[in-house]
Parts: sequence; C-alpha cells; structure tokens
Amino acid sequence: MREVAFIKQNKEKWLDFEKAIFGKTLKNPDELASLYIHLVNDLSYAQTYYPKSKTILYLNNLAAKAFQKIYKTKREDTNRFIHFWKTEVPLIIYQYRRYVFYAFAIFLSFVAIGALSAAYDDTFVRLILGDQYVNMTLENIEAGDPVAVYKSGSNWGSAFGITLNNLYVGILSFIYGVFGGIGTGYVLLNNGIMLGAFQFFFYREGVFWESIRGIWIHGSMEIFAIVIEGAAGLILGASILFPKTYSRLTSFKIGMKDGVKILISTFPFTMAAGFLEGYVTRYSNTMPNWLSVGIILVTLSIISFYYLIYPYLLHKKIKQTYAVI
Repeated sequence: MREVAFIKQNKEKWLDFEKAIFGKTLKNPDELASLYIHLVNDLSYAQTYYPKSKTILYLNNLAAKAFQKIYKTKREDTNRFIHFWKTEVPLIIYQYRRYVFYAFAIFLSFVAIGALSAAYDDTFVRLILGDQYVNMTLENIEAGDPVAVYKSGSNWGSAFGITLNNLYVGILSFIYGVFGGIGTGYVLLNNGIMLGAFQFFFYREGVFWESIRGIWIHGSMEIFAIVIEGAAGLILGASILFPKTYSRLTSFKIGMKDGVKILISTFPFTMAAGFLEGYVTRYSNTMPNWLSVGIILVTLSIISFYYLIYPYLLHKKIKQTYAVI
C-alpha cells in the first residue's frame, strides 16, 4: 500500500485518537488501551514499509502521549507521587529520548573543545577559571591536596550553597530554552568548556587521578543532572520552533509541561550531589581508592539507569502489556 493511501485510510482514526488523548472528554483506561492497540499496529506497519517517513514520528509521539494518558487515568495502587517518579517521568524521557541524546552530544562536544583549547593555549584555563582559582589550586597541588577547595566552609553551609547554585543553573538552563533552545545551548557551552578546561588543568599538573577520585564523587550526579536539564530546555525550544501537527501555542504548552516535569525530576539528584560535595568530597584524599571509586560508580549507575535504561524497560513492559489486551 502506498503511504498516501495508508494515511488516507487511517487519518480519521488517528484524529479521533488525538481527541481522546488531548480532548477534555476523558475515556476510561480500557477504551484508551483498545485504541492504543490499533495505534501500535499502525506504527509497526509504518516502521516496516515507510522507515523514513514523518508519519512514524507523528505516530510515535501519539503513542507516547497515549502511554501517559492511560497510566494517568488508570487506577493505581500507588499514590500520585510514586506514579510521577516511577511511570510518568520515565515515559516522558522515553518520548523525548533524542533530545537527551542531543543534550549529551552538545555538552560533550563543548567539553572536548574546552580540553583542546586548554591543551593548545596555556592562558585558556586562567581565562575560563580565573587567576584566583588557578593560583589557589596550584598552591593546593604543591601542598599535596589538589581538591582542598572542597574542604572550605562548614559541611552544611557548603552543601546548602552548592545545591542552591546548581538548582539555579538547572532552572536557568530550562527557562533559556524559550529562546529556541539557543539559551540552553549557551548554558551547556559554559559548563562544558569549563569542565573540559578544568579537567585538563589537573591532567597537565599531574594530578588527574586525584581530581577524578575527588571531584566526581559529587560530579557524577551534578553534571549528569545539568545535561538532563539541558535536554528539558531543548524540548521547550523545539516545542516553539517545531509545533508539528499542533498549533504553536498548544505545542509550547505541551513542551513547557513535559519540560518542567523533567526539570523537577533532576532536583533530588542535584540535592544528593550537593550533599556529597558538602559532606563526602572533602574526605576524598583520606578515603581508600575503592571507596571513592565505588561512590562514583554507584551514583553514576543510579542516575544513568533512571534516565537512560529504565525508560526503555518501562516502555517495553507497557507495550507488551497492552499488546495482549
């Protein structure tokens, strides 16, 4: 069947499904599940016979929204709070998974630029980090404690101040997405280049391992959360630039709502990173290697699983569940 005929044959059904998903009149979960089965069949057909078609993007987006609607209206044994973290956010992440990829690609590109710039220009690190910080760190390295800066201040004071600053950066990264994603890209640029220059600076001074085992105790969750917040900002920007089948205002509302949920989901990780930076990182040079590396691997595994693996597993589970209804 030609794609034009396929679209013509199913267009009315898809439009009815859109009304069921986005309309004010809610259908019960069983009806939505039944409609969803037809949609999945159409999506599978399109993926098989029209692999490069924009129809796949449209149906995939509609299916993702269906997941959320079904699980929102379905009676749950758990409360709304648990549902938000266990189901709603992961499904949104799966729906916008390519924006998560874009955010990582952009951020890592800027990290590479920062490291290469520091490697080929001796003045670049001072330009990015400032003379005061560089001089202080050089003194700390000579004293045998490269990450001594994290020992300044009280535990709770450091944790509180750091957490507030990181929350501010994350919120800013998302809000700046309203400028077509350019503002979010700027935040990722600043943080990426700073991180690249920062790590190369320690490498050049011969204390790269000491910096890794210290800084990344809290940095794993902190940096990862910044990238996810950047993805939320890109989603907001894309909702304005690429409304697809929606009006620009409707697309913006959807992008804003989904982006805010992703942003909120990063807050616990940001707060956990602040706690680790205030209470644990300061002891990195006195703890054994296995402990510091273990903390890094555990924190990185938790946040990676939640944002990169669990959404796929949940999507697969839901698809299998409703495929047999």
